[in-house]
Amino acid sequence: MALTYPAAPAPDYSAFLRKREDGARSLDLLVKGARCANCLAKIEREVQGLPGVASARLNLTTGKLTVGFDGAAGDAAKVVEALDKLGYPATPYDPAQAQVAHDKEGRRLILALAVAGFGAMNTMMFSVPLWAGIFGQELGPATRTVMQWFAAAVGGPCAIYAGLPFFQSAWNSLKRRRANMDVPISVGVILTLLISFSETLLHGRDTYFDAAVSLLFLLLIGRWLDHQLRAKARGAAGDLLAMQAPAATRLDAQGREHRAPLSEVAVGDLLVVRPGERIPVDGVIETGATDLDNALLTGETTPAAATAGNAVRAGALNLSGVITLKAAARSEDSAVAAIARLVEAGAQSKSKYVQLADKAAGLYVPVVHLAAALTFAGGWALGLGPREALLRAVAVLIITCPCALGLAVPAVQITASARLFRKGVLVKSGAALERLAEVDHVVFDKTGVLTEGRPQLIEADEVALLRAAPLARASRHPLAKALAAEAGIGVVAAEAKEHAGLGVEGLIDGRPARLGRAAFVGAETEGDGETELWFAEEGHAPVRFRFSDTLRPDAVQAVAALKARGLTVEILSGDLATPVARVAETVGVRVWRAGLSPFEKAEALEAMAAKGRKALMVGDGLNDAAALAKAHAAMAPGTALEASQNAADLVFSGEGLMAVVEAIDTARQARTRALENFGLAALYNVVAAPAAMFGLVNPFVAAIAMSGSSLLVTLNALRMGGRK
Repeated sequence: MALTYPAAPAPDYSAFLRKREDGARSLDLLVKGARCANCLAKIEREVQGLPGVASARLNLTTGKLTVGFDGAAGDAAKVVEALDKLGYPATPYDPAQAQVAHDKEGRRLILALAVAGFGAMNTMMFSVPLWAGIFGQELGPATRTVMQWFAAAVGGPCAIYAGLPFFQSAWNSLKRRRANMDVPISVGVILTLLISFSETLLHGRDTYFDAAVSLLFLLLIGRWLDHQLRAKARGAAGDLLAMQAPAATRLDAQGREHRAPLSEVAVGDLLVVRPGERIPVDGVIETGATDLDNALLTGETTPAAATAGNAVRAGALNLSGVITLKAAARSEDSAVAAIARLVEAGAQSKSKYVQLADKAAGLYVPVVHLAAALTFAGGWALGLGPREALLRAVAVLIITCPCALGLAVPAVQITASARLFRKGVLVKSGAALERLAEVDHVVFDKTGVLTEGRPQLIEADEVALLRAAPLARASRHPLAKALAAEAGIGVVAAEAKEHAGLGVEGLIDGRPARLGRAAFVGAETEGDGETELWFAEEGHAPVRFRFSDTLRPDAVQAVAALKARGLTVEILSGDLATPVARVAETVGVRVWRAGLSPFEKAEALEAMAAKGRKALMVGDGLNDAAALAKAHAAMAPGTALEASQNAADLVFSGEGLMAVVEAIDTARQARTRALENFGLAALYNVVAAPAAMFGLVNPFVAAIAMSGSSLLVTLNALRMGGRK
């Protein structure tokens, strides 16, 4: 009697469903194999069409697919099953697993590229003597056959191994009755190898092992560069989350302190945060008072006083006092994590940017295959043998290989990037130049962008400065440090004691003195929003020290240059209104907003996009990271926070803002060159394809012509590498 076994149960993914604020469920999956905008659109369309699925968003950079369900329940297994049928296997998203998969793909590509490079160089060594016959230096039949076998022994295996990434991708696509760009490449390479082996066995005249392996080498360079760009792009959200403390000091029921991983902190836990530590999670202060440096979150240069009952956010730096706070959110729900999600969403929207080359290449697969098939059928019908007809069809596939079309934009981007690098601007993404050429509006952050980001003392009384310096040297407050730096090295006040959120007091020459807020030293002030410190000592009236952030040397010139190019300029800042208004008036910007949170900045950029504006965001702080990701294009200075540099498309060094103007000029010129290259590539195919179809070129000449078209667009791109 035959035994029957029950079918294996479907995997249960319910443990990976997350509950959102509105009560609905969502699921994060790691999708493998998605590389282009067509993959993205296909996956999102199919998944969103499943019953119960409300939304599906794929990030090509990280491979993370976020699926939102209509209600509290969701059938995650059906989503995974649908993805598998599409040819994109998926597993629950794990950043560590995603990194392992990314590293594995990178090793595979670099090994294939190395094999293709080795094969191209060494196959040429045996092909050059065969080419000598073109110049009247004919080889004998035996020598020609030996050279062909050597070329086959080296070029054949190398081409097969180097072509595996393309062959596997094409096969997976064909199994699901679809054709991607790897299909014609694979067909062309395989047919070229088969014909070459046939010619070698039959002692024919021409073989094309060198053309096949060289073609793969060129294509693998492009795929490796795309892989590296994705690796850099995925770092922004990770760097933001790294701003959170790795652990927190938690109080138990008996009041004892224990260090706990951040992932174990729950809502309601009591946490202790000491000076110099960052707030681990969003919470409310239970006991204690301190000054908080919120510059990374809001961009505000003045430290904020915080006492019992005040809400604090993860990522803020505790400057002065020991505080106890009650956790109001888990680490994944903190303000920093929310900004990281905004950055990731911005990067995801950028991956949907469809270049003109992609649109043209979308027509390539059906048109070229049809042309090759018609060439073979037509040649055979007109009396050619199967071998000659197949050679013509292969020549069509090779000569119309989209290398020139594929290089039309990258060649320009590489040349433009090299030019900008010499100007002190690092371009992190080739597509960023295309977006930068389209911008019609420029948004600046104030602190660290239009200004140098370092508070400096202004309008100081020399005598008062020297009297206050001993107290300033005893404080960790940023403004006190600026005052101490202005005074120089000297003595420190005796019996100095810092009061969190207020200031520092001590003895100077035996007399009590205070340095800090106006109320702390007994001064009367209208509180006009200036960045200031007050100093008072026994027997003397309080003295006010005002601070400002120095403008970058060419800020006025840069804003004027941007306006001259037809761009509008705006300032979005998290700083106080008074200093923002002063900077805006100085540089000639009429539209400005102050006191904005990171989310409000991101919302402002989204609102601009909704109105059809294409904005360039220039920012440097953590509070700018989400806005940088949401902008049409983004730039950050070299002094910016690492997370902001990763979120930006371009990073400029030096103290000048004219780099922004230079980048826009170069991007616009690059767009012109790219369009010229599209025209050259189209003209080449109009001439080359008919020539191959009518048998005027063989596969060898087709490979040379294909390389020549690539060289032509590259030389055109190099025209913009010199001085303007």
